Amino acid sequence: MAVQEEVKQILADVLQIDDRVEALTDESALLGAVPELDSMAVVSIITAIEDNYGVVVEDDEIDAGVFETLGSLVRFVEFKTAQ
Repeated sequence: MAVQEEVKQILADVLQIDDRVEALTDESALLGAVPELDSMAVVSIITAIEDNYGVVVEDDEIDAGVFETLGSLVRFVEFKTAQ
């Protein structure tokens, strides 16, 4: 499965937005546009990424830019898995 599809599945599972996740594209805004994406959801998504990919996300690696769009989140996951 491609990273984008995996990240979309994580978002669907954590945010419980199965009915809307397929419409998300690289340019789809996340932070501020998806009501379910609050600070607790961000923590849950980071935990799911760590568990799913076997990576560790440090606090200083996360900022609003990572969650700006689906594409920015996918690029972050790709970066972490390439390390």
